[in-house]
Amino acid sequence: MCLLGSAVHAQTTASADEEDIALLYGDKSTVSIATGSRQSLRRAPAVATVITAQDIAAMGATDLDEVLETVPGVHVARNAQAYTPLYTIRGIYSELNPQTLVLQNGVPMTTLLVGNRGVIWGGLPLENIARIEIIRGPGSALYGADAFAGVINIITKGASDTPGTEFGVRAGSFKTRDGWIQHGGKLGPLDVAGYLRVGRTAGFKETITADAQTGLDAVFGTHASLAPGTVNTGVDSLDAGLDAAYGRLRVRAGYKLRDDMGTGPGIASALDPVGRLRSERLHGDVTWSDVELANDWRMTLTGSYFQYIQHLPGPVQLFPPGAFGGSFPEGMFGSPNTWERQVRVSAVVNFTGFADHNLRLGVGHDDLDMYRTQELKNFTFITSGPATGLPVPTPGGAVIEFPVDDSFIAPHRRQVNYVYVQDEWNIAKDWTLTGGVRRDQYSDFGGTTNPRIALVWDASLELTAKLLYGSAFRAPSFNEQYGVNPVASGNPSVMPETIKTLETAVQWQANKDLQVNMSVFRYEMEDIIRTTPNPAPAPGSTFQNAGAQRGHGAELEMVWDARRSLRLTGHYAYQRSIDKATGLDPGYAPHHHLYARSDWTFSSGWLLSGQLNYVADRKRAAGDTRPDVPDYTTLDLTLRSNRGKHAWELAGSVRNLFNADVREPTLASIPNDLPMPRRSLYLQAAYRF
Repeated sequence: MCLLGSAVHAQTTASADEEDIALLYGDKSTVSIATGSRQSLRRAPAVATVITAQDIAAMGATDLDEVLETVPGVHVARNAQAYTPLYTIRGIYSELNPQTLVLQNGVPMTTLLVGNRGVIWGGLPLENIARIEIIRGPGSALYGADAFAGVINIITKGASDTPGTEFGVRAGSFKTRDGWIQHGGKLGPLDVAGYLRVGRTAGFKETITADAQTGLDAVFGTHASLAPGTVNTGVDSLDAGLDAAYGRLRVRAGYKLRDDMGTGPGIASALDPVGRLRSERLHGDVTWSDVELANDWRMTLTGSYFQYIQHLPGPVQLFPPGAFGGSFPEGMFGSPNTWERQVRVSAVVNFTGFADHNLRLGVGHDDLDMYRTQELKNFTFITSGPATGLPVPTPGGAVIEFPVDDSFIAPHRRQVNYVYVQDEWNIAKDWTLTGGVRRDQYSDFGGTTNPRIALVWDASLELTAKLLYGSAFRAPSFNEQYGVNPVASGNPSVMPETIKTLETAVQWQANKDLQVNMSVFRYEMEDIIRTTPNPAPAPGSTFQNAGAQRGHGAELEMVWDARRSLRLTGHYAYQRSIDKATGLDPGYAPHHHLYARSDWTFSSGWLLSGQLNYVADRKRAAGDTRPDVPDYTTLDLTLRSNRGKHAWELAGSVRNLFNADVREPTLASIPNDLPMPRRSLYLQAAYRF
């Protein structure tokens, strides 16, 4: 009886600990992104990470970029255009980052012009995010285009995630101010959630010591550059969302406005103190889920709409007054504007009538339409002679609207039809084989087929092993196919980039308090889209399938509940990649990335969190003679209270506590790379009722 009583007490204590951890960090044990339906994270046929709303609060993150930097194998780099984030996964880096697919509630956020989330991104706040699911590795067998290096799915909050009403305010460094309100509850028979946030920041003001105009000054013997000068990173933000559900029917809509946004170090890598950017995103989706058709047959129907408008309030300054030997006494200005809409419909059928099988069949159609373009500028290009490709001013240097056929790109439309099949087969006790293949047929460049296969073995109650193989593709952007630019011309015959990845992973529950995960991967990329010089005597370059790259690496992560009040987490990621054409490192991505975090709960609901981030060994691209990019280490601290309903929740955070000089690599036009914010802090208060 004594032994029995001790066992019951131990089990009760363990359950209480697990409940406390679940309350603090949310449900991190399940994932949907790996197969399209919810399943155990441990047994999912992918290398996946789940970040919950509770986890986001604990780490003190306020933007998506801060969250993704904590994921093994992911580093958030930056593009020189407006400091656009580049979600670099496993060393797969490119200037615009179209190789990482970002979804919101399963709907792609990809814009058509350059194939990423859009240069005018302006951050994504986190108050309305329920969870973020990330898979590292190919996902085209399920998600199609651009699920190349990995997939990130951002899931917004529904009524059950925001019971009652919450309003909050935040203020911090760089004259940053945010306010939001969200509510979840019943409206008659409907489950309804709503969200509204407004924010403004003047942005950090780090110094660029030399820029692209500095290089032109050396050529022309001028002194037009505004460097040394500060970057321009301010932005005004508005975010709104609505979620309504009735039974199996769910409707979601969102709006994202980024206005009066700075150009960072300048759209052309020349400092621009006057240019402002603006973008609008309107998106919505309707889902009728898990409808029973017959015995063992269930269906889900989804339709979505996404509209993206990049309409600048005025032309941005590409180069300052006096550029190009004084040809532009007032400066060189341009304004490329685009309007696009994307309509997607899909049907997924699940069949469970075969013993030990879960069969998933999907079909869909995407209508991707960049229906309007507009270009205003005060320059044209010389088209013949030895000076071909150099800009010359319009008459009087006036900014004028150019005809569509003479602008940077004309409207284009792309349609995609696809079909896929996936089977989860329990081939034996503790063994599951997941196989799938998807066929995408594009109206402009043809078709592509991408398979995957995953073997998962529950070796014991504590140990799970996975062996995974998959291929993926990245569709060429409209700019790569149809862009009009004497420096980098589009090519209608360019084909998709492809990748094949082999990986293995082990998840070990060493004891009830310690979990260790490890993954090892190898990939081969082919048909990488790059600009190649045009044959002489033609100037400029054209997009071609001209590159290939191979890489390998490993990721190790740990979660240790050292005490009921203390959790320690961390990961180390290593990668090496080689450009097959040069035999050298392709550059930019870190070879070593170390992250560590501790969360200490004390004094009735207070949480103190500290996180360390170490990024090291970033090489230059072939031909770039600058020294390697400097390593850096940052430390963040967050103190937060959690007092539940009818009480204030307070938080304060210091980012980059020791004021490290963080630099993200960019092209040699900015010789000293992109400076990131130094030490900053914020204070936040939220009330729930």
